[in-house]
Amino acid sequence: MKTDHVGEKSSRKVGRQLSLGGLRCFEAAASKESFTLAAQSLSLTHGAVSRAVRALEDELGVALFERRHRRVFLTPAGRKLYQATQQAFGILEDTTQELYQQAQDAPIVLSCEPTLLMRWLIPRLPAFQEALPDINLQLVAGGGAFSFRDGTTVAIRRNDFDWGSNMHSETLFIEKVGPVCKPEMLDQFVVDKGGEKYLHDDALLLHTATRPHAWHDWASSQGISLSNRPQQHFDHFYFSLQAAVAGIGIAIGPWQHVRDDIKAGLLVAPFGFEQDGSGYCLLTQHKAPPGSGVAKVIAWLQSNSDS
Repeated sequence: MKTDHVGEKSSRKVGRQLSLGGLRCFEAAASKESFTLAAQSLSLTHGAVSRAVRALEDELGVALFERRHRRVFLTPAGRKLYQATQQAFGILEDTTQELYQQAQDAPIVLSCEPTLLMRWLIPRLPAFQEALPDINLQLVAGGGAFSFRDGTTVAIRRNDFDWGSNMHSETLFIEKVGPVCKPEMLDQFVVDKGGEKYLHDDALLLHTATRPHAWHDWASSQGISLSNRPQQHFDHFYFSLQAAVAGIGIAIGPWQHVRDDIKAGLLVAPFGFEQDGSGYCLLTQHKAPPGSGVAKVIAWLQSNSDS
């Protein structure tokens, strides 16, 4: 006679619903031979540990401890399980430590717009390395749209395009801009009459293809017209700024891009700097967990955006 129930009991997977928390309570109690000390080490109550161990015994169908006069002693079954849990938790601890170390050693890939990378971030790398020596930071030049699938961990982008709603964004700094030129060329490019300043009619305006409306927007904010002025165009922002440093003409300079050159006396900003309504943001796939390498990088960048 055949039956579907033959062998059902013997084929049951013993402990298939064992709680990892219950095993941890058992391992702590076994190592200290005390539910009270185990509870203290796990920041639990005595009752919680006792119940977890009792549930484990009920699941296994064997006694793991002999309970005598407020003390507990391992049974033969308990000693066997204790050896197994020591090995298992040892493997888990080693593996998690290895994974943690791999995460710490893994590079954080920071994508940054080229001009900001060259003129603001790279000059501050020595300070970054001194502050966060254990973080492996790799820099990649890039602008506009990007994907985290290419390995990027953090991206610095100007908020002049829509990056969608699937990214976490934090403000890095508000953009401020103003005309800049070589100090020795100031009198040739700017007229100063009793504190009232305006551009010479023949001042060469340096334009960049990456911000083609920069001069127009600045002139509109000043209520002036720049029509019929001599112009020179460059493919990239850093070319126009370098041309200004060389004394070729006068360029629109974002504060963060030119602040070091102004401090070094390579450029002057005769009209100062004004907010242009844009800003730079730090983009990540998700909000960085507190204390993580990414969170430390973001905090450092934000704290040094004005230095």
